[in-house]
Amino acid sequence: MAGKKLVAYFSATGTTESLARALATAAGADLVEILPVAPYSSADLDWTDRGSRSTLEMKDASVRPAISTHVDNMADYDTIFLGFPIWWGEAPRVCQTFLEDYDLAGKTVVPFATSGGSGIGGAHRALVASAKGAKVERGELLNGRQNQDKLAKWAARF
Repeated sequence: MAGKKLVAYFSATGTTESLARALATAAGADLVEILPVAPYSSADLDWTDRGSRSTLEMKDASVRPAISTHVDNMADYDTIFLGFPIWWGEAPRVCQTFLEDYDLAGKTVVPFATSGGSGIGGAHRALVASAKGAKVERGELLNGRQNQDKLAKWAARF
């Protein structure tokens, strides 16, 4: 698919960031980090704590954490690769905040994720709802070290 590409990612611990950087290079895409206004602390990310910030956010599908990221030229992009760690089988709510900030009609959104155990399948429905008018691909879990050739071949599909 021709057109300008963007890799937008949220990374809580750096794992997704390294993958996003590699993908941006492999795909010849621009890169932007989705930054929450209030950064996540280790305590916020403690999935074993039922009262942690991330747990509470993921329990409430209406939560949209504020982000400081803004892409002024979003209209220039045809394809947006959206990267994130899997939280409770889904994309973190900050990803929905990001998508809902833009008119994505006619664009293609391609999710990619990292995870210690969950698949990416549960993220699709919420991302479709947040990316109104866009074609949202099923995406893939891209765990581990992906070499540039594999990432370029995968990205070229979109």
